[in-house]
Amino acid sequence: MKTIYLSLLLAGEVSAGAMAEQFRTDINPALRYYQAFILAPDLSPVDHDYLLTNEWRGQKLPDRVGELLTRYDHQFTLVRQAAAATVPCDWGIDMSPGPGTLLPGLARNKSIVVTSRLRAMWALQNDRPADAVEDLAAAFALARNSSRDGTLISVLVQIACENILCNTVAENYFQLAPETLKQIVDGFNTAPPRGTVAGCLPTEKTYFHDWLKNRITDLQKENPGNDAKVMASLQDVVVGMRGDEGGQSGETPSSFWDRVVKASGGTSNGILALLRDEEPLYGKVASIMALPQPEYEIQMTEFQRQIQQSPDPFTPEMFSAWEKCRAREFGSLVRLEMVRAAAEYKLHGDDGLKSVVDPYTQSPFEIQRFVYEGVDRGFEIKSTFSARGTPEHLIFVEKDGKPFSVGGVIRNEKAAPAGSAVK
Repeated sequence: MKTIYLSLLLAGEVSAGAMAEQFRTDINPALRYYQAFILAPDLSPVDHDYLLTNEWRGQKLPDRVGELLTRYDHQFTLVRQAAAATVPCDWGIDMSPGPGTLLPGLARNKSIVVTSRLRAMWALQNDRPADAVEDLAAAFALARNSSRDGTLISVLVQIACENILCNTVAENYFQLAPETLKQIVDGFNTAPPRGTVAGCLPTEKTYFHDWLKNRITDLQKENPGNDAKVMASLQDVVVGMRGDEGGQSGETPSSFWDRVVKASGGTSNGILALLRDEEPLYGKVASIMALPQPEYEIQMTEFQRQIQQSPDPFTPEMFSAWEKCRAREFGSLVRLEMVRAAAEYKLHGDDGLKSVVDPYTQSPFEIQRFVYEGVDRGFEIKSTFSARGTPEHLIFVEKDGKPFSVGGVIRNEKAAPAGSAVK
């Protein structure tokens, strides 16, 4: 009996090992991600703050960090499996509530991406580059899949996650072997297609504009001949859509409602007329976003001027955000090309560096050495694209030391004026 039991036990272990190597790729990635959310470790507040609020760059990660990161292994197994899926990601979000629709996965998605950064640091410190590659590539696929519901906020989360991962490569550049860096970039290249700001236009129109039109029509049917009651209900709806933030204009919800009443003549049919007049603007924004970036900027600036002057209070609310969101999107595209340029440099030297072009100018990036507090720490890749206030740039750390922001405003920084980053 002991022999039989031992044989069955060994057979079970072999079977489990084989199953660990093989998994289905026809499962909706969103289902894998939802399962991954459930498997997130329940860290104590002390452990959570220790792991996620400390600055770990520029030092050897202590064993306690590694032990906490190991608790995420089961979660990341599912995230990796989701990245290998051969079917589209469908989050199963019901958009019927319109502006009240909840998107519960977004914050958790970003949390996984943040954790992947720390796991990659730990894996590289412990000579496990393959694990770093798998986690970063899986996190990048999750970033792309975050935008699958077609909403603008989801695309912005995708962009934020991509930027975190680009920064992770730049921060750890000094300990990434050429082949490891190539594998990371290849993982980025084979990720699901990115959701775009322009691609959100149909969803956002349905989500806000069309939903509000339908709500007005429903209220009119519920209250025939009583437009005063319809308008009272609409006030609650409009104020609820804007929330406490004051919308694009920054004014109070009650002041905004007063302007809506004035522009509409104080009737629900007047509000419907305002919304119908806005419909051609969605097509105009779509055509502007299809333009090459320099021409887009000229056309979008003029469009923004026009909508800010519109007497319709809804127009600035519906259309002001697109310009800023597109700037974030293009900045993210530029940073991805910077990562590719840095990878080509490590693989092929100066020629590789110059083979990747700035999407804004279609010419090689500006490259210079980067000195921080008197020490040459690496090189900076800079674009002429500066729609967000300063030129997009990314600093690739070639020498470890005191941490600094590789992509933001940096104190005590100095970019050496001399030409190439490789000199």
